[in-house]
Amino acid sequence: QVQLVESGGGLVQTGGSVRLSCVASGRTRTSYVMGWFRQAPGKEREFVAGISWSGTTYYRDSVKGRFTISRDNAKNTVYLQIASLKPEDTAVYFCAAPDSIGSYISTEPYDYKYWGQGTQVTVSS
Repeated sequence: QVQLVESGGGLVQTGGSVRLSCVASGRTRTSYVMGWFRQAPGKEREFVAGISWSGTTYYRDSVKGRFTISRDNAKNTVYLQIASLKPEDTAVYFCAAPDSIGSYISTEPYDYKYWGQGTQVTVSS
């Protein structure tokens, strides 16, 4: 089992920035891909960014240039830095990990077995 705990969300003004953290514990392996998803009220959960164990990253087109995913394998922590926040970024942000080791970064929620509880990011206009 892998446990994931997100933190760092909150109320931020438009144009501001925030850094989300996700700490993994349990049967953790640095060779896992890690992903960040978000879910806004009334909308489906969507992929925003992923990172492989070696540091290869992949982003949703609409967040490229504003979102930066990174990881510190020594701390079993993945980060999501969000800059130039927009009201449409308001959502609960989740980190997730698949059940298998690999380098393929899937954008589909069903490919991820382990999920954190989420952290709310609210962007005020």
